[in-house]
Amino acid sequence: MRYDLVIFDNDGVLVDSEPISNRLLAAYLTELGHPTSYEDSIRDYMGSAMHRIHDLVLERTGERLPAEFDDVFHRRVFDAFERELKPVGGAVDVLERLAGAGVPYCVASSGSHERIRVGHRTTGLDRWFEEARVFSSQDVGRGKPAPDLFLYAAERMGVAPGRCVVVEDSPLGVQAAVAAGMDVYGFTAMTPADRLAGATQLFSGMGELADLLM
Repeated sequence: MRYDLVIFDNDGVLVDSEPISNRLLAAYLTELGHPTSYEDSIRDYMGSAMHRIHDLVLERTGERLPAEFDDVFHRRVFDAFERELKPVGGAVDVLERLAGAGVPYCVASSGSHERIRVGHRTTGLDRWFEEARVFSSQDVGRGKPAPDLFLYAAERMGVAPGRCVVVEDSPLGVQAAVAAGMDVYGFTAMTPADRLAGATQLFSGMGELADLLM
């Protein structure tokens, strides 16, 4: 095994949530008077923590999102997850191979702990991720592209950053992994390869990942 720890992003890597989340985010921002297309949401917000949405809207418009924004958005997302969410194709196979080989892994997501848990419970991935393997941007002061979350996950898992590899599908996540001094494998299923240009390795199908890692 080339690494001592595999750190998975969650949305778009383990659970196929990005189409759902970005569709709802674009609709909600538009509803609030900030016209946003699905493509805009993917480009600007995919992989980011909630505070970045607030910061970008304020920076661009001079207006603050309403205090209830996060709660309303999450309620809409969780309702949609219950109806639509599925694991990313091939993700379970990768987890099975890592577990079978005794390779440590965890998840480090910009999403809240509640969002991660709802997604994992809905898709059946919760059996692979007990609490000690789950890390959220809520656990650190700054979300991606800052390296804090990945460094925190590595510390809690007892592995040096240089012995970790991150699996990411967003430019912000790739930037965070590079800043943390970790290798990063960029998943290009939803993100053009040129936007993940800083990645150590690119792959387009989850079925490729286990062989790349091992």
